[in-house]
Order: sequence, then C-alpha cells, then structure tokens
Amino acid sequence: AVRGARVTLAAAHVDAGVLARLPASVEVIPVNTALELNDVVRHLCTDADAVVMAAAVADYRPATVSAAKIKKHGLDDDETGPVPPPVITLVENPDILAGLVSDPPRGEDGRTLVVGFAAETGDEDGDVLSHGVAKAWRKGADLLAVNAVGPALGFGDVPNAVVVLDAQGREVARASGSKDDVARALVDLIAERLENN
Repeated sequence: AVRGARVTLAAAHVDAGVLARLPASVEVIPVNTALELNDVVRHLCTDADAVVMAAAVADYRPATVSAAKIKKHGLDDDETGPVPPPVITLVENPDILAGLVSDPPRGEDGRTLVVGFAAETGDEDGDVLSHGVAKAWRKGADLLAVNAVGPALGFGDVPNAVVVLDAQGREVARASGSKDDVARALVDLIAERLENN
C-alpha cells in the first residue's frame, strides 16, 4: 500500500492494534475459518495482479463444530466408571496456495502472481532450504519465501532472513533484516516480476 498498490487484506484473528496501524487505503475483509479464507481469497484473485499468502492456515479442522462449549462436567464418570473424553475427528482444510496455482480463479484477462511463504525447521529428513525446495515443487507458487523458524527465530519481533525460490525450487533472491526490510525486498521482487510479465 505504501508503494501505491491497491491492497485488500483477508485477515483472520489479527489483533485490532495491528489492523489500526495499516494505511487507511487498505481494505480489510475479516474471516474466521480456513474455508471462509479460501472463498474470499479465490474471489479477490479474480481481479488481482498478485496475491501474497503471508500466513499459514491450519492443515486440519474439526469435522463438526459444536455450537456450545463441550463441557467436562457430566463426562467424568457414569455408573460404569470413568467416561473417556470425546474424540474430535479432523478433516483436511483446502490448500489455498496450491489451489490458486492448480485452479487459477482469474479469467482470460490475465494471470495472478502467486507468492507463498514456507516457515521451515530442519530435521532428520533435510535442512530448511531442502524442505523449502520440496515445498516449492509441491505448491507451484511463482515465488516462495523460505525462512527458518524456531525459538527467537522467524516469528515475532526478531530479525528475519528468507531465501526466495521460484516454482522449480531455484533461488531467485535473498533478503534479511527486520520484517520491514524483508517485506520491502519482497515487494521489490513482486513489482519486478509484474513489470516483466
């Protein structure tokens, strides 16, 4: 928005103080669930030059939603003994990022540049970047910003560093510094890609 783009933010569970600091030109559409977010993002992308999927959506959601609190009272015991806690069955949420790539909502009049993020940790199967490369191949986003996360790393008010990959997992840029520094570098890269398309 600061660079002059028309920005719409689909926001779920974002602190009101954060929203209050946004430029006045940013339109905010509140959503509550992953399914709502999927619908809103797909609708917005019918007319968007770029979409930046900056936050992760839970992979699963409860299959059924209770209209009231599930209370422990009355579940603890019955005449035969202790009653086990209820089982919560999970179903998979849509992969919004991958869906924008595999089934683009924008019509014949253009293409939306799709930018995703991959917050990764290393493990026995690979390091942060190898996991990011694998995700780039799976998701197919035009750009995927990969960053390491962990204690005091990646989340919150701490310095950040990203490696930006293309859909084939090739490195196209690196950025580091404050969250604002990284955001500026990503916006520069997005603007460059849009100008060249």
